[in-house]
This record gives sequence, C-alpha cells and structure tokens, in this order.
Amino acid sequence: MEIRIEWMTPDDWSEVRRIYLEGIATGDATFETEAPPWERWDATHRPGERFVAREGRSVLGWAALSAVSDRCVYGGVAEVSVYVATAARGKGVGAALLQRLIGASEEAGVWTLQAGIFPENRASLALHEWLGFRQVGRRERLGKMNGVWRDVLLLERRSVKAGV
Repeated sequence: MEIRIEWMTPDDWSEVRRIYLEGIATGDATFETEAPPWERWDATHRPGERFVAREGRSVLGWAALSAVSDRCVYGGVAEVSVYVATAARGKGVGAALLQRLIGASEEAGVWTLQAGIFPENRASLALHEWLGFRQVGRRERLGKMNGVWRDVLLLERRSVKAGV
C-alpha cells in the first residue's frame, strides 16, 4: 500500500464524511451521532492543518485540528481528530496522518495537542501514545451515549519545537 498524505480540499468532503460516519458507527470514536454539513465542519477546524490519506484516488482516512478555545492564551493548543476508513485500519494510515498533523501543528506554532479518546478505543490510544501523547486524565462520566455514561481519556502531546 502506497499512502500519500495530501491537503484536504472541499472536494474531499464526501469521502471524509463517509469515513467520519464509519467512525461514528463504531460507537467508540466520538459522542457525535451524525456528520455535520461541510460548512459547519469547515468553520470548526483549523484551515492549515487538515489532511487526507490517499491510495491512488481513494481517500483512506483524514486528520484535522480544531481550536480548544478562542482565548488567546490557548492559541497554541489544538484538538486532534484522526479517522481511518474501516477497510484501511491497521495498515499505517492513522500513523501517517497523525505524524503529518504533528509536523504541521509545530510549523503553525501549536505547542500542545490534545485528544479525547474513549478508553475502549484501544487502537487510537496505542497510536497516540506511540507518537508521544501521554494520558493526563480521565474525565469520568463525561457524557451519555445511548443512555450509558462514557468516560473519556484526555491525552496531550507537548511539542519540543513550538512554544519552547
């Protein structure tokens, strides 16, 4: 498998949305129950840090950053989203996307990346920890999903290049 990481464009949205919906369907990727329209997704994700993984013309996964706050003190802190198509999982797509996202975040001056991950999502936890994220907390009973309280693990990665 030859994976290319490229900038995400609005033309990628249908494939990005499809992969997002696959993640939602697992029940272990997000509290979201549906993918938003492009305009809302676009408005909530940083424009310079959005990528897709491709093999040929097929989109295998996507990664993007969103701001954690509009307060200037948090200008260098961003939240990570990484989603991989069901058929491409376990093939290095998530690692390639997250590595590129980390590089782009540091180029943009982001000093801390954070991720909220359900404890049951072991693959995502392992990926993030492999790339330097550490668990800094457990948010117990953070929200209900289908009537069941869910915990979320808070992970962060402090840059050794940006904000030093």
